[in-house]
Amino acid sequence: MAKILRLEPIAEEMAVKTNSNLLSALMTKELHVLKECGGRGMCATCHVFIKEGMDGLSKVSRREQRTLEVITTAKPNSRLACQAHVIGEGIVVELPSGMYIDAIEDIESLVGRRAEQELLHPITGEVVVEAGKLITRSILTQLKETRLQVGEYLARTRNAKDDGNQ
Repeated sequence: MAKILRLEPIAEEMAVKTNSNLLSALMTKELHVLKECGGRGMCATCHVFIKEGMDGLSKVSRREQRTLEVITTAKPNSRLACQAHVIGEGIVVELPSGMYIDAIEDIESLVGRRAEQELLHPITGEVVVEAGKLITRSILTQLKETRLQVGEYLARTRNAKDDGNQ
């Protein structure tokens, strides 16, 4: 059975299947939502705010709670779109302003320019470059280090999961 979901600030409504996660709903609208960890609830790149209808979503899991605790922009109405499953009606999702940084190569071409919108850290969600501020080469160094850390973290998690399944 389908549920109606409203996306803000783009003011669009969409029908989603009961028990599907918010991330899959956002992806069907071709919104540029990243899933750096592959939808496993370990990064901030699908972080959203629930303006209404929090009780229409699945409960927050331990993994999601731990991830939300490190997101500096998290609020009491924060959820990870990959972990929040739609079970009821009346859900209004607010997409965070700014853009999570995905490809370092995309940022390299912008060095020396001013950011058109806030650039957000892929793990913590904090603002790396404010809108209107200059994008510097030091941001690239920081992001390369972060990408390495994320890769190592995900590899450890995968290995631990694989070890547990044997």
